[in-house]
Amino acid sequence: MTRFEFALIALSLPVAAPAEDWLLDQKHTASVVTSGANGNEVVLSNSLIRRTWRVKPDCATVAFDNLVTNTTLIRGVKPEAVLTIDGVQLAVGGLTGQPEYAYLQPAWLDRMKVDDKALHCTGYAPVPVQPRIEWKRVRYAANQQWPPKGTGLVFRYAGRGLQVEVHYEIYDGLPALSKWLVVRNVSSQAVRLNKFVSEILAVVEETSAVDAATPPPSMLYAGSDYAFHGMDDRTANRTTFWVPDAQYETQVNYERLSPLQLESRPPIGPDVSIAPGGSFESFRTYELAFDSSDRERRGLALRRLYRTLAPWASENPILMHVRHSDPESVKRAIDQCAEAGFEMVILSFGSGFNAEREDPAYLEELRGLVEYGRRKGIELGGYSLLASRKISPADDVINPRTNETGGAIFGDSPCLGSVWAGEYFRKLKHLFEATGLAVLEHDGSYPGDLCASTKHPGHAGLADSQWRQWETIRDFYGWSRARGIYLNVPDWYFLDGSSKTGMGYRETDWSLPRERQFLLGRQNIYDGTWDKAPSMGWMFVPLTEYQGGGAAATLEPLKDHLDAYEQHLVQNLGSGVQACYRGPRLFDSDETAAVVKRWVAFYKAHRDILDADVIHLRRPDGRDWDGLLHVNPGLKEKGLAFLFNPLDQPIQRRLKLPLYYTGLIRSAQIRVKDGAPRLVPLGRDYSAEIDVTIPAHGWTWLVVE
Repeated sequence: MTRFEFALIALSLPVAAPAEDWLLDQKHTASVVTSGANGNEVVLSNSLIRRTWRVKPDCATVAFDNLVTNTTLIRGVKPEAVLTIDGVQLAVGGLTGQPEYAYLQPAWLDRMKVDDKALHCTGYAPVPVQPRIEWKRVRYAANQQWPPKGTGLVFRYAGRGLQVEVHYEIYDGLPALSKWLVVRNVSSQAVRLNKFVSEILAVVEETSAVDAATPPPSMLYAGSDYAFHGMDDRTANRTTFWVPDAQYETQVNYERLSPLQLESRPPIGPDVSIAPGGSFESFRTYELAFDSSDRERRGLALRRLYRTLAPWASENPILMHVRHSDPESVKRAIDQCAEAGFEMVILSFGSGFNAEREDPAYLEELRGLVEYGRRKGIELGGYSLLASRKISPADDVINPRTNETGGAIFGDSPCLGSVWAGEYFRKLKHLFEATGLAVLEHDGSYPGDLCASTKHPGHAGLADSQWRQWETIRDFYGWSRARGIYLNVPDWYFLDGSSKTGMGYRETDWSLPRERQFLLGRQNIYDGTWDKAPSMGWMFVPLTEYQGGGAAATLEPLKDHLDAYEQHLVQNLGSGVQACYRGPRLFDSDETAAVVKRWVAFYKAHRDILDADVIHLRRPDGRDWDGLLHVNPGLKEKGLAFLFNPLDQPIQRRLKLPLYYTGLIRSAQIRVKDGAPRLVPLGRDYSAEIDVTIPAHGWTWLVVE
């Protein structure tokens, strides 16, 4: 067969040599709090980013710098936060009198004035990083560090019967920081916090247009743990608002409407009452400074952020969804999982498992199954549906447009402030405490529904309904994380304690003929891992018929469709992605069992590198090879590329493998499958050229050391 050169889509040039790149550095410069060059300044930095505050005559952020690119991120001074208390808007800190908002000259700062109407800074102090939730480690995780290494800084403000703490944390080896507020009522009367804006940044513009508002700046990412109704970070982001900056009068846009001011705030509310002596704590805003416009590098940075701030998401157990919950079926599934090397059994939707059932005999039966699984090294858990179900007119979300039930995000949904919801979460906690179950697949988690009811005990009305419902789900997931409960949640609740969400697929695609499912599945993995690490997203394998499709879509009997079953196993485990293998059994013959065991053993033999980050090589399109490259410069196996051939004939290619993110500089030891290693020199772009042959409808892999 003719051999032809095939170059990968070129990555943009790295921002530094490997030895100097923060994405490869295994040592990490420590985060510090220092005094600025001016005696009136304090600085929080970690050699990657630096934020500077002027603390006299009042406190305000006066610089926010990306030290990797030597660029400034902000062009003006804004308040540190804005509160609306009993209908009155109060700035927290800040300085006034900046003459120009296209840029910020340090010489202007000495002439800027205190905002007389603002709450004023009374002091500041470094503080250690504290774990925001407890993490009980009970299973393998690629990242065990918690809380993240770093340092914190708290500024204190006072006035009008309030004390406000503005907290910051910065993390070692990560160009990111977090910010949140604590509002204390030190007056003798209750106050109502109608709204808050916990972060306001006048961000540097990247482009300009006279006739149309330009897109928001792209080199600063902002998100928060107040995220819901989405399986990816962008969809679930509810608190990041890019708005026009009214103070920026010299911008090019004629109507001065370019969205160049970043605000972090809830979309509604919280509208909560703070009693005398009481306090309120906001969500946490996370800000990440990108050092490149390259999609892969930005994805690596974002995935590093989540692995650092939600390390439980690097737990990646091999799991089965068993379709029946009677003891005989569950024990058979546990036995097969133990034999094959699986680690977790979930009593699937439609299995008969009932998380809300409190019958003592039923709980005792589950406890016995938990103990049976524990003796064989298998964790047991089950499925529970929360949203997208109808409970009663008294307990369901009241639509603010109709003042009736219905019209929620998922049609009908219970309000998490209702009487029913209080009982629901009590039953779930009792279930886990009484049985020792270790896994919850929590479908239809709180999606952000507003509720206009004034009769639900968990919220006062519409304006506080979203905040109070989010607090309920956040607290429950935190309770679960503290007990080591693994959480499969089809929403972006990682920062609140969930472990995994959907990788992203259309459920009806699993009803397509088997051969069509493979390429679609690889596309789902390729696309889903731009903003998720492999361990953060689940895939699906329909061992029995799912969403229709009949025999052409179904793997059972497994021994009769072993080639298709193996394809699913290979492309999931070879990608470091766990799937929900849903059916009554994992194997139905010795030959089937051998295939399952072989690929589980392969994954476990290479688990560290397969659970590492990925470089996207070529997207599946059915026209040529496709694949991913796993990379971790801290391992002996620094890279593992898994490649697939969707064609009817074998293919031979000379691939240009991008090895920059393996940390290797001059050469690499590369072996095809379990073959002998070959020393391959690296080009000036840290790539290695290697010849590969991939069989028809098959695969191969390359190990890089």
